[in-house]
Amino acid sequence: MLTFAKVKLTKAVFLTVGEVTVIFSLYVREPSESHNFIEMILFKKSSDLNIHLKKLRSQNLAIGFVPTMGALHGGHISLVEKSKNETDTTVCSIYVNPLQFNNKKDFETYPLRAEADILLLEQAGCDILFHPPENEIFPTGNPEKVFNLGQLEEIFEGKFRPGHFQGVCLIVEKLLSLVQPSQLYLGQKDYQQTLVIKKLVQLMDSNVKITVCPTFREENGLAMSSRNLRLNSVEKELAPELYKSLVKIRNNIFSRDIASLKLEAITRLESIGFTVEYLEIATIHDLEPAREVNSKLNYIVLVAAFLGNVRLIDNLLITC
Repeated sequence: MLTFAKVKLTKAVFLTVGEVTVIFSLYVREPSESHNFIEMILFKKSSDLNIHLKKLRSQNLAIGFVPTMGALHGGHISLVEKSKNETDTTVCSIYVNPLQFNNKKDFETYPLRAEADILLLEQAGCDILFHPPENEIFPTGNPEKVFNLGQLEEIFEGKFRPGHFQGVCLIVEKLLSLVQPSQLYLGQKDYQQTLVIKKLVQLMDSNVKITVCPTFREENGLAMSSRNLRLNSVEKELAPELYKSLVKIRNNIFSRDIASLKLEAITRLESIGFTVEYLEIATIHDLEPAREVNSKLNYIVLVAAFLGNVRLIDNLLITC
């Protein structure tokens, strides 16, 4: 006999059968109106998810995939909504991957809020959530595998977070092999990571289509990030200055010397409390640092800086 565990949470009802949970939201517009239910299926085990997705693929349904580490915000939800508009079934994963944290303290302090994340996804119309425990991903231990990422692993995020992109590739390869999506949705905020994943997809000889969606920002310009939850009130006031520095560079890049623009931005950011790891202007397709600009090329300005104990990254496209 199947037994159901029923838990009421805000507007959601969870029905669990074994390792599979169906999540319903109940919306009541007026007391006289009928109730509307929307559902999302939550999988904990790869085998259960695989069986379900095989059924969908047998029906030639297009599957969109949004991989995340949780602590969801508007940027993540925009990826889900993009997938909902372009595919038949949207799958989201939540897994905080320890292999991509080169700083143990960063991993230990990464914000976790599973219940809130589940509600956000369900309300956004996500069809499937894969939320596995750590031992479900690599049950026999971490695989000893090295991905040839070339220069991408040696500059910017690769330089300051050694091993980070290898950890990203290990989990993304695992998830892509499991979900086998038609389309993969990524956010521009992690721009270098999007290039790494494109390289990974080539190495996998996968035909998944990658869509990179614009960075979602707060009203003050701050790029939405899970790590913003760790900023204190003073840091929250200062954090938008990171974006303002990028805008100033973009607005002046074709009229001023690159070196002086970068130095001015770094000096100002550090004078108000940031510790800048890098601030660079690079070509958009391969992240080759630019010494001078060509009005016929497209560029991106990237920055990573600490504000207190919180590391923030951002970027801004500069297109002709």
